[in-house]
Amino acid sequence: MSLSAPFLTASEAAGQLGVSAKTLRLYEKHGMIAPGRTAAGWRCYGPAEMARAGRIVALRALGLGLADVARVLDGKQRVLEPVLANHQASLEDQARRLAATIEKVRTLRTDLAENRTSTADDIAHMIKWTAGMRLTFSLPWPWGGEKFEMDDIRPLNYITGPLGSGKTRLARTIAATLPGAAFLGLERLADEDAAQAQLAGDADLRSRVDRAMTELVGNGATGSTALRILLMALESDGASVLVIDMVEQGLDEASQKALIADLRRRASGARPLFLMTRSRAILDLAAMGPHETVILCPANHNPPINVTPRPGASGYEAVSTCLASPDARARLQRGDPTARGMSCSRSQP
Repeated sequence: MSLSAPFLTASEAAGQLGVSAKTLRLYEKHGMIAPGRTAAGWRCYGPAEMARAGRIVALRALGLGLADVARVLDGKQRVLEPVLANHQASLEDQARRLAATIEKVRTLRTDLAENRTSTADDIAHMIKWTAGMRLTFSLPWPWGGEKFEMDDIRPLNYITGPLGSGKTRLARTIAATLPGAAFLGLERLADEDAAQAQLAGDADLRSRVDRAMTELVGNGATGSTALRILLMALESDGASVLVIDMVEQGLDEASQKALIADLRRRASGARPLFLMTRSRAILDLAAMGPHETVILCPANHNPPINVTPRPGASGYEAVSTCLASPDARARLQRGDPTARGMSCSRSQP
């Protein structure tokens, strides 16, 4: 297909804007842009469409949700102030954490120069994460002691598989093996009083959680106790690695999408997260980037494998089959027979 200059195809426009063609279609779906069409029906982007799309991309980069971007484009500039204030606070928080890490590294170098030694646990707690962290251990029961290895732990690591495949046991073993790691189980949802007490006693953590909650709600999430408890773990400084059991538990679809989008924005240079999930809203295979990886626990207690998020790759179809929409998962949990077949079973090969 050829277009007369200065019109661009969807892929050319996406390339110039630094987004995906899928993202441009999302903007179009929300009525934010209206590309032209060629005689053959293909989308095309002229100067006006590119200028508007460029404004959308810039506003999204500042942390605005789609609804806020739409309001700004409609001339409602006043929505910018609270959003920019939250974004500034988030950036300042990231800068504070980075400065603290730099200071810890400086302390370690001073200790080494003065022949003062630090234990491996000290170093693991002081330095959150560096690229190339490796993981190796012998798989526990129900496996047969096979060796499990990850040569390059990413900031976002998903663990999925059918019911009874050993996901939780694998997740707990990862948390027990990695220095400084913490496991956040489903019992977190029963500890609302303890969570409230922790926030009441830690004003700095409460402030960070409130800012994060405000930003997520602004991006479509529903404020809830389950989301707040997750944010407490994500905003806490303690663990060098977080392993979270069924991260979607207690969250509606909008909250899941807002949360994973936020985690993707944080991913570069962040401490690793291992997220157990069977939700398609959390683990969107088509949206995965270079900071993410998938671990599949197959049925019948075959050893876990790393899965490349590409159709045709080994394990891809099994992962895709294990994922369900949040609505389908809710119906499965209620025992709704109409939800049968929407999630993989123990017999999945």
